[in-house]
Amino acid sequence: MENIALTTLLVPFVGALLTACSPKQQAKNICTVFALLATLGTVALGWLFLAGGKTDATYTLVSYHGVALFGFTVDRISTLIAFAVVFLGLLVSLYSTGYLTRGNREHPHDGDNRYYAFLLIFIGAMAGLVLSSTLLGQLLFFEITGGCSWALIGYYQTQKSQRSAMKALLITHVASLGLYLAAATLFLNTGTFSLSALSQLQGSASYIVYGGILFAAWGKSAQLPMQAWLPDAMEAPTPVSAYLHAASMVKVGVYIFARAILEGGNVPHVIGWVGIVMATITMVYGFLMYLPQKDMKRLLAWSTITQLAWMFLALSMAALGSKQALDGGIAYIFNHAFAKSLFFLVAGAFSYSCGTRLLPKLRGVMSKSPLLGIGFCVAALAIAGVPPFNGFFSKFPVFAAGFTLSTEHWELIPVMVLALVESVASFAWLIYWFGRVVPGEQSPEVAQMAPLPWAMRAVLVVLVIMSLVSSVIAAMWLN
Repeated sequence: MENIALTTLLVPFVGALLTACSPKQQAKNICTVFALLATLGTVALGWLFLAGGKTDATYTLVSYHGVALFGFTVDRISTLIAFAVVFLGLLVSLYSTGYLTRGNREHPHDGDNRYYAFLLIFIGAMAGLVLSSTLLGQLLFFEITGGCSWALIGYYQTQKSQRSAMKALLITHVASLGLYLAAATLFLNTGTFSLSALSQLQGSASYIVYGGILFAAWGKSAQLPMQAWLPDAMEAPTPVSAYLHAASMVKVGVYIFARAILEGGNVPHVIGWVGIVMATITMVYGFLMYLPQKDMKRLLAWSTITQLAWMFLALSMAALGSKQALDGGIAYIFNHAFAKSLFFLVAGAFSYSCGTRLLPKLRGVMSKSPLLGIGFCVAALAIAGVPPFNGFFSKFPVFAAGFTLSTEHWELIPVMVLALVESVASFAWLIYWFGRVVPGEQSPEVAQMAPLPWAMRAVLVVLVIMSLVSSVIAAMWLN
């Protein structure tokens, strides 16, 4: 399994080198092929893990004087999330081959080699971070994703996009200081960087390590007080927004927090309560901020911040000892990646075919493009948590865990009631925009919309299906 894991990690980096050196017309094809190979690697890794009876395993690849510097952890969580981030990278690569063309009405432009090369590097970095068995490995790939996000957010090279890219780089790099502090403290107290050593921490060292990881997670996952970079990052090409800001980069934070809770087992309850309080504040703030948005991508950016707060709420309750909340939080990471990617790529399809993402200008989509109408509907219902879509099976375990845990901690009751109100209000707001966009008489922009390339249509179909079945995959794999 360690050879398959290492191959899965290295293939995107090799592909990025070849993509950067290839003729421009071949870059998108090379990128897609290597993203496919990496996806097959995650499938093979999962197959071997399943064939071995789902037995957790850790492999050390790089060590110095007996200190593990980098290795792989293969378990239910790492294999599930690795598949999600790499497979979605493949879908975004394929989608980009249609989106980044002269036929795009908002951004008529053929994708450059650097776009596809950085996309592959990002896929490889995500695979490395998810599979890493050491805090030092997580830190390395944490920083690589930050550099790639800077390059991809500023891809169009406008003054606004470059400013947004720098903001994302600076905020997430400041957040990484928490991970540096956590890694140093872990090594000083246990003599190793292995995540498994988190369970050995006692006293103040435990607070410093978990606090540093939580701080880094807040920055990467755009939680208060470090949320400002994500809405501005919508200056990136829409496929980048779908991948970095829905499926992968923003999931780095919640993933490293989940991994720390899983490996540690004795998380200080103060860390859990701090996480719960900040998640609740972020959830309400994010909801209020996306109410006035008319640009579909900015609305989805604030919605993503709110959804990430749900994940932090679940994981923070797991820090209080709820296994149901931990499983629910992991399932939420997996399910939300597909549903929100679908929503972003529907927005990209509007940009491509209509030349605008402004919701008031998009009306009567269903009669002109049933695929986009269905995609919008499915994504909205999935994000709102309506059965049978995957969002319901993400939120329900969080509610169940929260109300169960409230028998020991009554303070959770108002938190869960507030979360329920936010969920219902989000459903109402998304249905409101569904009624304004999907049915009715066609607006001039929709009436003149251009047909979508086959690659974009195929990806939307796959994501519609995954928004229905990903919860089944998560439930079967985690149990």
